[in-house]
Amino acid sequence: MEQSLSMPSDKPNLTARLMAHPVVRIVLGIVLTFGAVPLVMIAASKLVEKPYRIVWPQLLAAVLVWFGYRFYVRRIEQRQPTELAMAGMGRELGLGLLIGAGLVGLTFATLAALGVYRFGGVNSPGTVLMLVPLAELVLVGMAEEMIFRGIIFGVVQRSLGSKAAIVISALLFGLAHMPNDGVSVLAIAVIAAYAVMQAALYMKTRRLWICIGTHVAWNYCVSQVFSSTVSGHAAGSGLLRGELAGNSLLTGGAFGVEASLVSLVLISTVAVFCLYSHAVRRPALAPAANG
Repeated sequence: MEQSLSMPSDKPNLTARLMAHPVVRIVLGIVLTFGAVPLVMIAASKLVEKPYRIVWPQLLAAVLVWFGYRFYVRRIEQRQPTELAMAGMGRELGLGLLIGAGLVGLTFATLAALGVYRFGGVNSPGTVLMLVPLAELVLVGMAEEMIFRGIIFGVVQRSLGSKAAIVISALLFGLAHMPNDGVSVLAIAVIAAYAVMQAALYMKTRRLWICIGTHVAWNYCVSQVFSSTVSGHAAGSGLLRGELAGNSLLTGGAFGVEASLVSLVLISTVAVFCLYSHAVRRPALAPAANG
């Protein structure tokens, strides 16, 4: 006679399966990382008069983004957030700032050489006015890099591999800018190319600091140094006075230089170089690799 034995099942329960699903992890990561930002901004607007809600709400939101991302990595991904480790932060952040500022300078220099950017002089906005926008730009740089590189790229890479992660994260980053004023097919192409460059930098270093530095420097230099439009958001008076006028394929039109053919060529060149150098120096990571 055969006796039926009840064997314990090793099959994970529904909650465990859901938490392991890439889409669920991405959604949870975005909510935990970015969820506090609108709450801080709404609370500040309701509780504090406008003259007294400069800089600190953005810095507070950036701190909460930092903690939210670290909480997500430790509790949901169940690993240490080594991509945000403090050791080497200064060097990597500085390198990112140099790359971002260098790209912006080269872009405007090329546009000037092509005759579509006309330098008009130097403003005197003052040190304080030049530094105030940094709070918002740091918040944007941190939040977008943690979401699109740290979460979306990282989760997709571990599930489908590096190539799929580059394509999907770049496509989503481009589509996220669709609501912006003056958006065009060329603008989305430039934004996607920028995302590929950032993904390549992330793969090379496995750190987010260089990506955050590049992001902050690009936005800051375009808006606060060259007084130009960033992703459809018109900038005020920055350090330099200048005018973009001429063929919109070169100037980017209402979206700004991020919709310029010049930006597409320059950013794509850097992206290809970073991808190539990563492929030469280090074999591609398998889908199961730690992000």
